[in-house]
Amino acid sequence: MTPFESFVAVDWSGAKGRRHKGIAVAQCQAGEAAPILVRPGHVWSRTDVLNFAAALSEGGPRTLIAFDFSFAPPFVERGSYLPGTQAPEEARAFWRFVDAHSEDEDLGAASFLERRFRTHFYFGAADGRKADYMFARVCEAAFNAAGGGKPSTVYDAVGAAQVAKASFAGMRLLHRLPEDVHIWPFDGPVPDGARVVVAEMYARLFLRLAGDPRGRKLRDTEGLNRALAALGSQPADIAAPDDHQTDALIAAAGLRAIAGDGRYWQPAGMTAAVARTEGWTFGIL
Repeated sequence: MTPFESFVAVDWSGAKGRRHKGIAVAQCQAGEAAPILVRPGHVWSRTDVLNFAAALSEGGPRTLIAFDFSFAPPFVERGSYLPGTQAPEEARAFWRFVDAHSEDEDLGAASFLERRFRTHFYFGAADGRKADYMFARVCEAAFNAAGGGKPSTVYDAVGAAQVAKASFAGMRLLHRLPEDVHIWPFDGPVPDGARVVVAEMYARLFLRLAGDPRGRKLRDTEGLNRALAALGSQPADIAAPDDHQTDALIAAAGLRAIAGDGRYWQPAGMTAAVARTEGWTFGIL
């Protein structure tokens, strides 16, 4: 595969509203130069991120851009994204379905979860046993089996650790990306001619690759630069970073560190059916 020249990591947010302090975007170039924050000080909207990602395909370096949200719900374990509902059975069609059934501003998807398809998601004890909603994708099961811990499921929509709102908002973004953007692995193997390749990431995974087996959040420059050094990067020049910024900066360096390793593009558990329906988190073997 033609090497990438630029690496972008997006720490994402599914919060309601138009601007989101929880979004951070970091970028680094091939080599070992430190990653930098894109538009530091800017409070991003999800639409801003969509426009930024779309503009990458208009010219410039060959770029791998990764987002920290689940690109699809579990499918293999259940045989459906939303059992009992007339919903598509492949990811691209499902993203269109999510976008068409979401009414929220700035690509939000709370209405999809809270009103349109409420019975599929866990919002608290009134919904019964939380365990009945805890389904996992194949890549999540692989991550857990390798000692990474159990990632949250997109069917859990309650609490600070939930990823449902962020993931379904992200599916709206994926649906709206330009057609020439290659979304891995749903669009198949990456062609040499693809200028922009989009992948799913898990920030905690890059923290683990940087030497912390627990993947704990970082909120200080010293810890950030220690992690960057472990990923072959020069130190970043940033004072008092928050954990969204450190997640994005470390993930950008992590993408650069592993993107040239073919094992990550062809993980053992990723069959054609898995790739088409559930996708895969880049970096999980």
